[in-house]
Amino acid sequence: MMQEDNRPNPDKLLDDILEQQKKVGKLKIFFGYAAGVGKTYSMLDEAREHFGNGVDVLVGYVEPHTRPETTQLLEGLPMLPSKKISYRNIELKEFDLDAALSRKPELILVDELAHTNAHGLRNKKRYQDIEELLNTGINVYTTVNVQHIESLNDIVQDISKISVRETVPDTFFDRADSVKLIDIDPVELLKRFEEGKIYSPDRVATAINNFFTVENLRLLREIAMRKVADRISHENLNTRRSFAKMANTKLLVCIGPSPSSAKCIRWTARTAEAFHAPWVAVYVENMDSGRFTEQQQKTLRMNVDLAEKLGAEIVTINGDNIATAVAEYAKLSDITNIVIGKSRNKKSFKNVFEMDFEDQLISLLPSLEIHIIPDSNTLRTYKKTRRFHFRSQVQFFWRDALKSIVLLMLATIVSIELRALGIGEQNVIMVYILSVLVISRITIGYLYGIFSSFISVLAFNFFFTVPYYTFNAIQAGYPVTFFIMLLVALFTSALTVRIKTQARLAVERERRTEVLYEINKKLLAARGLDSIVNLTNEYVVKLFKRTVIFYTEDPENGTIGYLKQFSEEIKDDILQSESEKAVAHWVFVNHKPAGAGTDTLMGAKAYYFPVVSQKKILGVMGISCEKSLLDHDDRLFLQMITAQVAMALERQYLSDEQRIILVESEKEKMRSNLLRAISHDLRTPLTAILGASSAILENQASFDESTKNNLIANIIEDSQWLIRMVENLLSVTRIHEGTMNVSKSPEAVEEIVAEAVSRIRKRFPESNISVKVPNELLIVPMDGTLIAQVLINLLENAVKHSQNNTAIDVNVKKNKNHAVFEVIDNGEGIAAEDLPYLFTSFVPNGKKSADSSRGMGIGLSICMSIIKAHHGKMSAENRKSGGAVFQFSLPLS
Repeated sequence: MMQEDNRPNPDKLLDDILEQQKKVGKLKIFFGYAAGVGKTYSMLDEAREHFGNGVDVLVGYVEPHTRPETTQLLEGLPMLPSKKISYRNIELKEFDLDAALSRKPELILVDELAHTNAHGLRNKKRYQDIEELLNTGINVYTTVNVQHIESLNDIVQDISKISVRETVPDTFFDRADSVKLIDIDPVELLKRFEEGKIYSPDRVATAINNFFTVENLRLLREIAMRKVADRISHENLNTRRSFAKMANTKLLVCIGPSPSSAKCIRWTARTAEAFHAPWVAVYVENMDSGRFTEQQQKTLRMNVDLAEKLGAEIVTINGDNIATAVAEYAKLSDITNIVIGKSRNKKSFKNVFEMDFEDQLISLLPSLEIHIIPDSNTLRTYKKTRRFHFRSQVQFFWRDALKSIVLLMLATIVSIELRALGIGEQNVIMVYILSVLVISRITIGYLYGIFSSFISVLAFNFFFTVPYYTFNAIQAGYPVTFFIMLLVALFTSALTVRIKTQARLAVERERRTEVLYEINKKLLAARGLDSIVNLTNEYVVKLFKRTVIFYTEDPENGTIGYLKQFSEEIKDDILQSESEKAVAHWVFVNHKPAGAGTDTLMGAKAYYFPVVSQKKILGVMGISCEKSLLDHDDRLFLQMITAQVAMALERQYLSDEQRIILVESEKEKMRSNLLRAISHDLRTPLTAILGASSAILENQASFDESTKNNLIANIIEDSQWLIRMVENLLSVTRIHEGTMNVSKSPEAVEEIVAEAVSRIRKRFPESNISVKVPNELLIVPMDGTLIAQVLINLLENAVKHSQNNTAIDVNVKKNKNHAVFEVIDNGEGIAAEDLPYLFTSFVPNGKKSADSSRGMGIGLSICMSIIKAHHGKMSAENRKSGGAVFQFSLPLS
């Protein structure tokens, strides 16, 4: 039953889903294959129809066309003033996102979806502005051409020979609730160009001769129609069967710092969309990754971002041989198709002995389909950078140079001693090769191994070949020996450096795995939100050497983030500025990264990213980028850590929610039991009062004075019991609702005990109560009225459960830093089955509480609540000689 009670309410879940759906606005895209087909006209025409039906329509931004038909449709529609941005002494007009969010219309029109915003605006692209509008529940109409779809960008470039830089991710296009294709015959479109209805006359000739040719327009029209047809087909398939059943194909695309990777990514995205299949973008990190130039690192980041925008799962794996690493991952991940790029290789000595990458994949994965995407336009600068890579490994350090010289000298001395002992020259050669191996092992880079290889050959020639101490060689075979010795030394040195690099990468991978395991283990042991966040911040600061701030709630609500300062960063309050809080607030609202290194709020001092689980944002973390931006590896590692943190936070929130549910359930049970008991307990004294008062009224003449006094005394006693019951009920309510305030003040123990005993003796004149207090004056901080009520309840309970007015002792003593109060009686004691529920308001088996004389009784429950509010302790036990002892202690400070 408890499990059924704790299950979520289906109606509440449905309401939450409907409410979430209401928050997201609807997106409609007017889609065309070229400028001038009538996208903006159709958008305005449909908007006017909605405006006439009473819909709150706002024209957010429409490109300033000179076409009279478009201008005429704008008349009468409410328009949002453009935001003026000064850039390089030019005044630009841009869409005012903040004004649109403040106005919050029901439907807003924003032209040119793929537009790139001017520098200084919050978002880099206009589709990001529209995404914010949708997240706040505003419906949006917008326009876009086929050449601006990211996955089709390279196809359009091949057709038109023009590079289109402004693009929209396919994922954003696919999320549109409706796409309307605006079509016109290419011949008719060209006629409109010639009539000057689209561009000004001075631009018409250039446009027709370059981009707007009949052949180009027909191909673009076909691509646009196929894009919309694929969308319709996909929607129809989704209505018939689930996505999981269709995903019988899984694609993998290999990416890297090469510019050709972008073309492979787009081709894979289009193929995956056509087959409705998942796809993975894999980057293999090897020993060359640490030697990338700044341009290559930038290209790699762009390729990763592109794959992520197009909906790929990004995976980074490690391995010295790229083909082997990709093949192993493909086998483990059920990959069916692999996409790779291919540029024409130049003839070189290396190509003769090394198998091509695609041939290696085919040999390792004979059952998989390998798709090779040719790229003949690869930039030559990409090939030239490999020489610079080698130079990055040729670095000079005096310490390593000294090590090399010392080892070569030792090798020479050992070789001279071996020659003196008559050992052959071949062993001398081995000594020098061993020295080269050791030098390559203990130095950094290739320089010292190569240098030692040449010096070893020269030293062998100088010291150990005839004639001695010259660089001449008499025997004909010596040059071959020198050459082979040099090759062996060079290969040994190169292999040693490669093994060192592989070992370093393995150590880094192992360290990263250990850190993730350590974080996961400590997060599992962490209890409480503060512990989880502080633990996360400590690890992030230690790993990334940057200041970090963690928000568990939106800073817009006044929440202060958990800041962990890195010691070497001086400015510790930058991340707590209002501008930085605004970035964190944006991430909370939009569930997307922002700040330094992103396309949104790029001027921020930190990189902010959401901590998300089950599509619910649990927090936002910001990591300082004051010194440098985070690279791809850092972001990937942060994502791994964030996944662990998200699980820990979700577990903590679920635990807190379950605890609240259990507490509420217990409160509800207590209220139910309390009301059931009260209904019976109040009925008994009220019936007695009603009976006694009715008897007095009806028999005033016949009752003697003694009888009347007894009835009145009974009425008074029952009334006093009702008053005490009501007071106790009010106390229980205040304590359980958390509204009781304990105002402590120094009180003399003797006075509190005397007051309680005197009140009990007035109610029970025949009670036998003895009091024992310390000789010294004992002052205790307390609420005197409440503690007196505790003693009264305990004494009343002792009197009612004692027989023949047996002695009741009240003892007060000092025990270290506490004052201990004891109420001892010689009555019937406490039943064993009642002890666990002695200080609760009800007994599970339905019996009366131990302090009940009339009914349920809640005196002891009140006592326990008051003592806990004083940060004290209370207990009870039976005496061996009979009776019970109730004891409570209060702190003296």
